[in-house]
Amino acid sequence: MQRRILVSLLGLAVFPLASGLAQTPGTPPAAPAPTDPATQMTPPAAPVPTPQNLNEIPVMPPYAGKPEQVPSAPTPAPAPPPAVVPAQPTPQAPFTAMPAYQSNPGAEPAGPRNKVPLVLKPRQNHEGSVYVPVDSWVYPELTRLYSLGYVNTMFLSMRPWTRQSILHMLDESADAIENSDSDEAQEILAAMYRELREESAGPLDRGTVYGTKSVYTRLMGISGITLRDSYHIGQTIENDYGRPYQPGFNNLTGFSTIAERGRFSLFFRGEYQHSPSAAGYSPALSAQLSNADGIYYSGFNLNQATIPSGPIAAQNPFRVVEATLSFHFVGHEISGGKSDAWLGPAQGGAMAWSNNAENIYSFKIDRVEPLHIPYLSAVLGPVRYQFLYGSLKGHTDPNSPYVHSEMFAFRPTDNFEFGFQRTVIFGGAGHEPVTLHNFLRSFFSISDTTLGEKGSASDPGARFTDFNASYRLPFVRKYATFYVDSFSHDDVTPISAPRRAAFRTGLYLSQFKAIPKLDLRVEAASTDSRVSRSTGGYFYYYEGIQVQGYTNKGFLFGDPIGREAKGGHAWMTYHLSGTESVGIEYLNKKNDNDFIPNGTTQNQFKASVTKRFLHDNVEMNAWFQYERWKAPTYLQGQRNDTVTAVQLTFFPGLRTKPSD
Repeated sequence: MQRRILVSLLGLAVFPLASGLAQTPGTPPAAPAPTDPATQMTPPAAPVPTPQNLNEIPVMPPYAGKPEQVPSAPTPAPAPPPAVVPAQPTPQAPFTAMPAYQSNPGAEPAGPRNKVPLVLKPRQNHEGSVYVPVDSWVYPELTRLYSLGYVNTMFLSMRPWTRQSILHMLDESADAIENSDSDEAQEILAAMYRELREESAGPLDRGTVYGTKSVYTRLMGISGITLRDSYHIGQTIENDYGRPYQPGFNNLTGFSTIAERGRFSLFFRGEYQHSPSAAGYSPALSAQLSNADGIYYSGFNLNQATIPSGPIAAQNPFRVVEATLSFHFVGHEISGGKSDAWLGPAQGGAMAWSNNAENIYSFKIDRVEPLHIPYLSAVLGPVRYQFLYGSLKGHTDPNSPYVHSEMFAFRPTDNFEFGFQRTVIFGGAGHEPVTLHNFLRSFFSISDTTLGEKGSASDPGARFTDFNASYRLPFVRKYATFYVDSFSHDDVTPISAPRRAAFRTGLYLSQFKAIPKLDLRVEAASTDSRVSRSTGGYFYYYEGIQVQGYTNKGFLFGDPIGREAKGGHAWMTYHLSGTESVGIEYLNKKNDNDFIPNGTTQNQFKASVTKRFLHDNVEMNAWFQYERWKAPTYLQGQRNDTVTAVQLTFFPGLRTKPSD
């Protein structure tokens, strides 16, 4: 009996071990034991049959110490609880919706304004995205975030940026900002993510983003005689898309819309513009300025867009401010239409391209995401580049010339950026037809042009170059950023002949130790270099053939400092939140006597406030500007004017439609 019991116990102990041994060759492996779906546990093995002849069972040797331990089978883990099918709703237990999906379960939802919301997932590079207009609140806030030491993939000198590219910049620095002790940076990050929330759908495709982005109206009253001549004497309102304004009541009322799906994106902004009638320049002053530009004042040149000759009729157009259809391809936005451009790191102006004039219709290829080029990027860092081709309007001598622009920008380090840009104005009715030959000649030409070539079909055009750089200064990386924007005419680059270059340089202090919400920016600009050619306004923004030069519809599309001028600009801003601020601004400018007889001077003082209401869906931007100016060649004595404006903007909110 004892032997039988011992045999049974031995069989139970040996069976699990034997079942794991290798099978005899040719024998199929044993099927796994079935499991009980209710308990997810393996049932016990079937009992081992007892041999019939007990005499054949070997007798265990006498006890000789502790036998070798046989590893036991692992304890099966209990299965997760089965899914519970919700019961049918009843009046006593009504249906309750599941909570909204979160890409980061357990994270806190967006709370107060200074709370950083969930980090949005980076979008893949195959999705198209619209550009954010350069007059948006986004740019000064992102620039401040950069100067606080973050968003190291930002290219300050190449604006505008797309909504997707801004989101990628933020995602690169989101962890560093969230883990920092900078309330200012966290506040800006939260505001930016709220602005771009439609661009990310967590792990899902973005789908279609569409809707009305903004509806706005600006009510503006002007008293006193203003200046509206950026190509000669000066202008009272700068960097405003060349919109009309005159003394009296002025109004803008417009809207913008967005549509994004897959690789395609569409942006449209249009507005009704009203300005009163005005006296304008006298025929004698108009003739004087026209002759100074080298344009014979007669016939069709009696009315030039660059000279506000009087009388000026009231303006009431509906104008397309921006209208761009884009296709995204491998980190590029390939677009056509009317789009912004701001090529430079400064705030008061950009030597190469700004929004001081009305946008032009153009074809553009823009590398919107930083590109890493093997070997080259090991030295120069990631690169961005842009090509633009379009037509300038408002020119009468020659009429409607063409323009193309190319720019390359590099980031060798997180704190240093530099870029090269080139603009060529060529062709135009009455000078030379635009062909592939003269386009390629203008595109590749870097050598001097003879007088004979300038008046022929071989003319490569009016060539202008730009070099700019920005640097977060050592030891004060999160406080101070220095930048410079330089510009030259008929030089390969401004750094090859710095004495012949115009410039705008500045210093931005993003915060003060005792007052972290306060920032200060100071800039100085000059297009009046001390070289023999820089006289009479004939050097920068001017050219002997393209005599109406660097203008579109009468306004300089470069820096509003203008020709043969110098001045300074300063801003001090207190940031109430990521989207709200109060600030003051001062501008001083002077044109040289050898350009405008007796010279000109301008002094402007401006105070502004930006405030959000109704859960940030309504923005009020109000400002008051006082200007004092002298231009004896226009009007004798000192003149004053004031501008009071209130702009209300409603953000209805975009919609998203998931992909099919």
